[in-house]
Formats: sequence, C-alpha cells, structure tokens
Amino acid sequence: MPKVVDHDQRRVELVNATWRIIARHGIEGATLREIATEAGFANGALKPYFGTKDDLLTFAFGHVFSQTNLRIERRAAGLTGLAAVRAFCHEILPLDDTRVSEARIVIPFWQKALTNAAKAQLHDESMLQWRLALLRHLAEARAAGEVHTALTDTDVVGHLLNVLLGAQITAALSPDEHAPEQLVGQLDGYLHLLATGA
Repeated sequence: MPKVVDHDQRRVELVNATWRIIARHGIEGATLREIATEAGFANGALKPYFGTKDDLLTFAFGHVFSQTNLRIERRAAGLTGLAAVRAFCHEILPLDDTRVSEARIVIPFWQKALTNAAKAQLHDESMLQWRLALLRHLAEARAAGEVHTALTDTDVVGHLLNVLLGAQITAALSPDEHAPEQLVGQLDGYLHLLATGA
C-alpha cells in the first residue's frame, strides 16, 4: 500500500527547515537542496510544493504571520485595552529564539516585496490586519480611561508597528545589543507615556 503523505504537514516541515537554514547561513545560503536535506527529504520532493526559493519564502512569511496571530489570540484572550495592546506586541517582538527565527524569515521577504507586487500586497494585507486589531484595542483603552495621550490612535498604531518591525531587524542584526528585557522595557515605557499623557 502506498504511503499516505500529509502535504500540509510536509509544507510546515519545510518551513521549519527553512528557518534553521536561514538562521545558520542567511537567505542567500539557503538553497532548496539544503532545505530538503535539513527536512529529511530528497531534493526533488520539494518541487510539488515550492518551485522556487521565492515560492518557499512567500509560504514561510504566510506561515510566520499565521503562527504569530495564533500566539496573539492565545495570549490576548480575555484582555482588553492596553493589556491587550501589550500582549499583542509581545508576540511580535523578537523575545526568544522562535521569534528571532521568524524575523530572519520576514526580513528577506521584505527585500523581495520591494520589487514584487504580489509579495508587497501580501505584506500590506498582513499589516492592515494588525493595524485594525491595534486600533480596536486602543479604542477600548480610551473608552476605559486608560489612555490620555493627545496623539491620535492612528499615530500611536503607526509608532507601535514601526517599533515592532524595527525590533525584528535590530534583534536579527545585533541581538547582543537588544536583549528581550530591553525590548520589553522600551514597550512598557511607551505604554506608560500613553497612559499618563506625558
């Protein structure tokens, strides 16, 4: 009887192998052959799933985004206002090896998105989803009297996303200078400014 292959699981295994290869060698050193070997598959086994490394990178970005959203959903369950904002941000900030590895996937995806309309659209749609979620939490915070800044919610969300995405770059490039406790402290300092209106 032929072996039944779980194609969704195989894609996830390939994405996880991609993380490990990129963490060791960077995106330029991540060949399809090395990724297949890392995942324990023959090189030809990747072709039905990803014809090119770009295809794999796009899937990996989507997978990272979905995994981040699942963590946000779990961590923010039952929270509202600034507590929900804080929980949301924690799951994007590169605070552990998993989230740093995710950043190593996202950064080369951004590079490709600069010249690829489909990748740029995927990124824009992903960021819109995060922007709307943060705007909703901030509206809750203002309604509950937790926020006293004169900044608009749109400006606050723009600042938060710039900080979160920037932290992914700095943590990947210079992790020793951006320890998790520093990133958390910076986030908490900003949220305190929002709460006090300073």
